[in-house]
Amino acid sequence: MLIKKIQKSWYNKSSLTSLLQPLSWLFCILVYIRRLFYRLKIFRTSQLDVPVIVVGNLTVGGTGKTPLVIELANLLKKYGYRPGIISRGYGGKARTWPQQVRWDGDPTMVGDEAILIARRTRCPMAVGPDRVASAKALLKYTDCNVIISDDGLQHYALGRDIEIAVIDGIRRYGNEKCLPAGPLREPIKRLEKVNFKITNGIAGPEEFAMTYKAEKLRRADDPAVTLDLSSLKNQTVHAIAGIGNPQRFFEQLKKSGLDIIEHSFPDHYPFKKTDLDFGEIQPIVITEKDAVKCQRFYLHNVWYQPIQAILDNQFTEQLLVMLERINGQKTT
Repeated sequence: MLIKKIQKSWYNKSSLTSLLQPLSWLFCILVYIRRLFYRLKIFRTSQLDVPVIVVGNLTVGGTGKTPLVIELANLLKKYGYRPGIISRGYGGKARTWPQQVRWDGDPTMVGDEAILIARRTRCPMAVGPDRVASAKALLKYTDCNVIISDDGLQHYALGRDIEIAVIDGIRRYGNEKCLPAGPLREPIKRLEKVNFKITNGIAGPEEFAMTYKAEKLRRADDPAVTLDLSSLKNQTVHAIAGIGNPQRFFEQLKKSGLDIIEHSFPDHYPFKKTDLDFGEIQPIVITEKDAVKCQRFYLHNVWYQPIQAILDNQFTEQLLVMLERINGQKTT
């Protein structure tokens, strides 16, 4: 309950902010010292022989990194690259790391987001707390020639050639304070160092907009079965989201004309079948990430909506030019 109050205070005026401010100052000092140690090479940064693209964010909570990573991987494949993807594997319970991720793997071992990314891209993927080890495993056992890191903007042990920061177009940076008084993992001026800023929504100056294209609903236990979202208009449905920003998902359904009963769960929540038992036969709509964990329940009234990230053409052009230049530098 206290954690939820603190998180709410980040985006609303609250006395909690003043109480937590001293801890935020301490947090910022530690962030500065850590980055300084990397610049002074007291802490080691490993550079790889292939380009590394890091997709991350400055704030705690969901901003849309996963759809962007999926779209980037598919985009690079379209232009002849062989991307490999690495991630933390948050929520995974594997005993050894790094772990290879298969599209039909077990999310309890490697995390829900990893399985979702592997399914949507069919790219080689490895996860683990040590992103350098994960990347080196991909380079050793696959033929990938570019690495995409899902999250890891603050994981400075991994050298990177391109940094992409994802921004929530609605919540932005909240009160612009660092943890725990605000949602920032690093001071906001950190964004001056990134190569691209992608905004999930309306873009500001020097930002590129990212929008979502919603696809047909798919049944969680049999994705081959589809349903137009419009067929649920004016119906009461249960909406379930265990993601970083569930309200975005709920608002999307409301805009589509659905009368929803909201059920919000913590990010990466390990769903049980009873969590989806409302004693009714009304449709249940969940996120695609949650569907990875819920498909094993074999419930015929549970649907998820895949989304595709739509990127600005100028961003795509600039990224490909930058990547080509980096490739030339790596091979000379």
